[in-house]
Amino acid sequence: MTFEAELACASSRPFDPAALEQLARIALDEGEEERALPLLERALEKSPNALLWQWKGLLERSIDEHERALKSFARAAQLDPSDVSIAHGHARVAMEAGLDAQDLYERARALAPRNGAIIIGRAAARAAAGNGEAGAAELAAALEQSPMWLGGHEQLAQLLAIEGRAAEATASLERALNRFPSAVPLWETLLNVQLRRGAYPSLKNIVERAEAAGASSPEFAIYKGIHAAEFENDTYPSALFDDAPAIAQGPLGRWRIRHLLRVGAVDAVLPLIDDELRAEQSVEMWAYAGTAWRLAGDARLEWLEGDSRLVSVTDLSESLPPLEALTTTLRSLHVARGEYLDQSVRGGTQTDGPLFSRIDPVIRGLREAVVAAVEKHIAQLPPNDPRHPTLRHRRNRRARFSGSWSVRLRSGGRHSNHLHPLGWISSALYLGLPPRMPGERDDSGWLTLGEPDDLLGLDLQPWRKIEPKAGRLVLFPSTMWHGTMPFESGERLTVAFDVAHPR
Repeated sequence: MTFEAELACASSRPFDPAALEQLARIALDEGEEERALPLLERALEKSPNALLWQWKGLLERSIDEHERALKSFARAAQLDPSDVSIAHGHARVAMEAGLDAQDLYERARALAPRNGAIIIGRAAARAAAGNGEAGAAELAAALEQSPMWLGGHEQLAQLLAIEGRAAEATASLERALNRFPSAVPLWETLLNVQLRRGAYPSLKNIVERAEAAGASSPEFAIYKGIHAAEFENDTYPSALFDDAPAIAQGPLGRWRIRHLLRVGAVDAVLPLIDDELRAEQSVEMWAYAGTAWRLAGDARLEWLEGDSRLVSVTDLSESLPPLEALTTTLRSLHVARGEYLDQSVRGGTQTDGPLFSRIDPVIRGLREAVVAAVEKHIAQLPPNDPRHPTLRHRRNRRARFSGSWSVRLRSGGRHSNHLHPLGWISSALYLGLPPRMPGERDDSGWLTLGEPDDLLGLDLQPWRKIEPKAGRLVLFPSTMWHGTMPFESGERLTVAFDVAHPR
């Protein structure tokens, strides 16, 4: 049923928990939380129900109203303290809100000691409270007991990386493989972690080790192909084009495109991109298309990226909370010691969790200013175009975020050229900037647009550079390559976010 049908049904049965639960479920799916909430609130006034309080909290969480969601989950937990999903949800909302959630995760784990999601959440709560070493130790201990827990290995790798121990990221997987050398899922997880790290040179060796240990998987061909894409110089290396089995054909599509771009086979890559865009219109594929069209002088590049309204530069100084309060607040959130496995930060740290979900008044003021700027940007975009990755979406929906975070760069820090695969519109908001040093480059620290991934080795300069200024917000399509020029010394504090595709 559609949301409208479920709304009508629930309105005719205003105190039926089953009807209201179904309404809440479809409201989450279709982005209609604010229309469903009044019906749940009216029912809860008459009869307290733990499940409906939980759904109320989930709807409030979905629209970044975490202060309200916390109260809803607390009421649900009071009514049914033995429900694991309520306890877990309460802990998760508290952590996203920026509170110390360690005790709430302990309560949830007491109800379900072997629940992997709760164990991972508790480790994340430890890290958020500045005790990431304890969180990593607890995850490692759990993996000693459950060495085939693949999600635990991946989360431990990420936690070790942000704790400044990236060299140990795969240690738990290696220990598990010593115990179970022919376990294909462990080998596949090791390959995936190394791929996320961008450790492409290791992929071929890992596959060879796996096969020597008696492990066999059709997915190994994918990693052989990826290694070929990044390192072989033939136009059509066999591991990437000829030897790949049917299961690898889809996953290797983008790697064939990367490879052909890297070796300069522009004419060969154009039809492959057309084929991929018919099958997969991901952010990454559109970025490769833009790169190929630019190299080929294809007029479609102007259609994809040429309209100046796709990028906006706005001064938010007057609408933001005081910059000193903002930078002080953000600096306190940078408890990490290292860089994420799969992020663009080079020489700095990134905050964990959704920044805009925090209930700190300073962050709420920041979010309010950002939402207003995003809405203004969307309103001025070029007319709808059903074929265009940015312009095909409807614009009458509330602004939502698929991610929000802060980055703190140290001397010499930068962002490598990258994309945001989960975004519709991406951003850079500058809040704290170091003074320019004598003799420093004029474009030191500037945002770059259009320069592709460094590993492709293409001689393409950014088609636009934007100077950072405190309070300046830059918005641009998530399909655009972007990065930063390094700066010489000092500290730079920024906020970034991805506006989610409307639903």
